[in-house]
Amino acid sequence: MPDSTSTPTRRVRAFRAVRLEIGPMLALAGPVVLAEIGWMAMGFVDTAIVGRLGPEAIGAVGIGTALFGTLAIFGMGLLLGLETLVSQAYGARTLDSCHRALIDGLYLSAIVAVPLLLVGAAANWSLQFWGLPAGVLRLAVPYFSVLTWSLLPLLLYAAFRRYLQAMGLVAAVTFALISANLINACANWVLVFGHLGLPALGVRGSAVATLISRIYMAVVLLVAIVAHNRRGHLGLFAISWRFDATGIGRLLRLGLPAAAQVTLELGVFSAVTVLAGRVDEASLAAHQIVLTLAGLTFMVPLGVGSAGAVRVGQAIGRRDPSGARRSGWTALLLGVSFMSCAAAGFLLIPVPLIHVFTSSRPVVALGVSLLAVAAMFQLFDGLQGVATGVLRGLGDTRTPMITNLLGHWLLGLPIGYGLCFFAGWGVVGLWIGLSIGLVAVSLTLLAAWMRRSSLAARDE
Repeated sequence: MPDSTSTPTRRVRAFRAVRLEIGPMLALAGPVVLAEIGWMAMGFVDTAIVGRLGPEAIGAVGIGTALFGTLAIFGMGLLLGLETLVSQAYGARTLDSCHRALIDGLYLSAIVAVPLLLVGAAANWSLQFWGLPAGVLRLAVPYFSVLTWSLLPLLLYAAFRRYLQAMGLVAAVTFALISANLINACANWVLVFGHLGLPALGVRGSAVATLISRIYMAVVLLVAIVAHNRRGHLGLFAISWRFDATGIGRLLRLGLPAAAQVTLELGVFSAVTVLAGRVDEASLAAHQIVLTLAGLTFMVPLGVGSAGAVRVGQAIGRRDPSGARRSGWTALLLGVSFMSCAAAGFLLIPVPLIHVFTSSRPVVALGVSLLAVAAMFQLFDGLQGVATGVLRGLGDTRTPMITNLLGHWLLGLPIGYGLCFFAGWGVVGLWIGLSIGLVAVSLTLLAAWMRRSSLAARDE
């Protein structure tokens, strides 16, 4: 006969295990989340500053940022395998493998930058055929032209960051992002409006400010890595810098599905941005504002997911599958809790949030409607972001890739397109489609985590 106290006892043990994990998880997730918010804050500041130039400027920055983001996210996604390789090697206490993975990541960054720059040039040329409003097109082309030159420093920064983060060294990452935001804000103020005797460059000036700050971020993390290795005599400079096709291939096997996943996810939002631009300028501006706000809140579960990937990967490296499972569930709990609060904020104070960017009545009215839709999918957006991270810690990057393809592109986007252009719901219909896709993706990834983590713990 089963013990009637077994289920409560298991629940108590599970609660205690999560409570013990929350401290270490927050210690790592806190700085990572700040770094993610700092990353998103650059786009927030860019949009807020150019917003004073009018809806066309907001739309141009939105189009350029979405296009560049698709390229950059794919390149940085290829480097996400560093998080798995370095964290598992660090958990196993094999520092040479950590260093070797970083070197492979730097080679990979340089290799992929060239084709991505060529794709960016082709995408910029093709903007004239996208049916964008003339005013938006006139500003978007020069903005994107400058922005593409920040790709290589951004990839180098991503490699440096994953290496440091996977070993739990996150202070430098946080400092780099916070200080880079200050540089970006000041440079935007000077270059967009022409202060301190410089010419007013408008939206092009905003792109130059972003380029400067991304070069700065890469340099800061490089200095941090050199200083840390010299201080701790960790042997980074004793590792051969020869080109290792095997190591790069291992990184690609993990990174390519991760890159495809993040590109598919960001790409669907980029596609919606372009479709919103075909509705009217007010719809595009409202879409960009709410996308910026939703993206800002998503930085928290994204950072928690990265911290969860590191904690899960380190546990796998030290052969502790129960610890990996505990870390993953703790990360999921933290991510969902925050996004529930974010949803409440979107519902309770929508107008003040929109007014940060614009006072245009048509844009504000549409923005309030979009924020209501965004509030509905916050919990699911957080769930899929964290679940993707903890699965990556286990070394599973394929499941999120396939799930995003099916959920966003074959389900959510077609529904949104139909609601927008055939049912007459406008940009709100596009966002409802996004919501449906996010729900499907998040529940599928949660089921995948439950299955994979349970099997790992059972095999212990």
